[in-house]
Amino acid sequence: MQEYIINGLLIVVALLAVILQIIGTRSSAGMTKKQKVMLWRILTATVLLLILQVLGAGAFEVFGAAGRWIRLAVFLVDYLVIGYDILKKAGKGIRNGQVFDEHFLMAVATLGALALAVYENGDYLEAIAVMLFYQVGEWFQSYAVGKSRRNISDLMDIRPDYANIEQDGKLEQVDPDEVGIGTIIVVQPGEKVPIDGTVVQGESTLNTAALTGESLPREVKTGDEIISGCINMTGLLHIQTTKEFGESTVSKILNLVENASSRKSKSEDFISRFAKIYTPAVCYAALALAVLPPLVRMFAMGLNAGWETWIYRALTFLVASCPCALVISIPLSFFAGIGGASKAGVLVKGSNYLETLSQAKIVVFDKTGTLTQGVFEVNAIHHNEMDEHKLVEYAALAESVSSHPISKSLQKAYGMEIDRSRVTSIQELSGNGVIATVDDHQVAAGNDKLMNCLGVQAIPCHSVGTIIHMAIDGKYAGHIVISDIVKPHSKEAIQALKSAGVRKTVMLTGDAKKVADSVASTLELDEVYSELLPADKVEKVEQLIQNKPEKEKLAFVGDGINDAPVLRRADIGIAMGAMGSDAAIEAADVVLMDDDPLQISKAIKISRKCLGIVYQNIVVAIGVKLVCLVLVALGFANMWLAVFADVGVMIIAVLNAIRALFVKNL
Repeated sequence: MQEYIINGLLIVVALLAVILQIIGTRSSAGMTKKQKVMLWRILTATVLLLILQVLGAGAFEVFGAAGRWIRLAVFLVDYLVIGYDILKKAGKGIRNGQVFDEHFLMAVATLGALALAVYENGDYLEAIAVMLFYQVGEWFQSYAVGKSRRNISDLMDIRPDYANIEQDGKLEQVDPDEVGIGTIIVVQPGEKVPIDGTVVQGESTLNTAALTGESLPREVKTGDEIISGCINMTGLLHIQTTKEFGESTVSKILNLVENASSRKSKSEDFISRFAKIYTPAVCYAALALAVLPPLVRMFAMGLNAGWETWIYRALTFLVASCPCALVISIPLSFFAGIGGASKAGVLVKGSNYLETLSQAKIVVFDKTGTLTQGVFEVNAIHHNEMDEHKLVEYAALAESVSSHPISKSLQKAYGMEIDRSRVTSIQELSGNGVIATVDDHQVAAGNDKLMNCLGVQAIPCHSVGTIIHMAIDGKYAGHIVISDIVKPHSKEAIQALKSAGVRKTVMLTGDAKKVADSVASTLELDEVYSELLPADKVEKVEQLIQNKPEKEKLAFVGDGINDAPVLRRADIGIAMGAMGSDAAIEAADVVLMDDDPLQISKAIKISRKCLGIVYQNIVVAIGVKLVCLVLVALGFANMWLAVFADVGVMIIAVLNAIRALFVKNL
């Protein structure tokens, strides 16, 4: 009966190898040359083993006494076809002083089984079948890693191969690294934007799917900022570069993804430490199993030693103990999780951050640009004696050096080009406002704290919005009301976080209490803290971290422009809408390429799915191993059960790990 089962398994392996070879001929399969060669080796070894099984030992009796050795030679050829690389790796490990690894275990177990079969003039099938099924498992693992890498390679397609520069009326392709700041580059329809810049001529539609995971195109025209990595779809664009290639968005993203695998999670570190202790331990345990029981039987019990039985058990013990399922599937699960997340526009800087994100129970938001659109508009001007346009002009000039959205809204309301020569002695007071000399007049623009510092009596405003109080030459000149708009999906995003198991949502903002409370009430946030300076935000996050249970993690979500200190201080920093924001990519642990707040809950769900798969693989792999090792040591399990404990569990764990790639419907 066992012979029929074994032959059936070999036929299945042969058919599987043929089917996979056919699939591998398609370019979409993404199968490497090495993987295709391995399939041929598996097919050759399996067919040869089947032929030897059908022929049986009797077919070699025609050669007389030499038949035994001819049969052994044919089996050895089959063994080397499927296992020569494992023997080579085991030998290399021994030479390098790294003896105890899975290659060493497989080499010792299979060579020992062959030696035992020679001694008993018996069955060589088990030794070769163990190596064959191990290589089948290794092939699946290799293909799974390749699939995860291809997911990240899809993101890598944003890497531009060249930049077009117009010279003497002709386009010349140059290396993006050679293009300096301020150079005019030409991007034709269908080409990638190679370097960040500003459109100086042309209109077009951009495909940002590689960066954001969303297929919605983005319209651009003259004057718009544009980032590298997008694909120009329709019109011809002339772009003036604002950064060198090495500092552009595409370079930073590629660097982030390439370095992600170097940051290990606690689970991966545990498995690495576990394998270093476990592998030598099982080798010594197998040696003890081979030597001690026979010696006890001989000298203490006066029985036959039964060396063959105990050596066979020890070799079976080695096969069953191979830690492949753990060593391979855990890093693969994280790798697949990071790959799947990157495809959805969620860039995670390492598996350690993926693990921390899965434990997030408190999510703290910056308001501007995160929950609100950050598109401020001047809505009203109150208590002014001078002309409204003149007051806005003074405010825009005073704020001209700031990159804050409020400054941009004032410049937009002014509607004319800023003449910086009219502005001198600029003093920016973080979180309060700015004092500058404009046309020989001292202009102060900021909140009521700034007015108090100057000894100017500000008139309170009852409108909801950001209030910019103005003082000119020490005299109150009125205030400008600027308001922001809540993003369409912000409320839905907060509900999605609650559904995902987030216990508390908090908003921190430098804005006025009235504005902050209005936004918090609309979005149904648990806590809100307003009128905070950047340093106050860090302090507030530290308080929240101190007051939370130790196992819970705090995530901070910001737009990355002025949130770098808080992003670094939180357990996990998440930067939103990072297209073009250098500070976000540098400071955050997780970068969301889209500015949709719904992506936050998706990132947490991806991390939890990935960690769930990791824990499943750890429990199944260790559980099955321990049960099989006990059964083998007691003599209740043979080499075939050991093969399942090794290869079967490895294939199950690898296939389970691949599930981390699929994040679309989370």
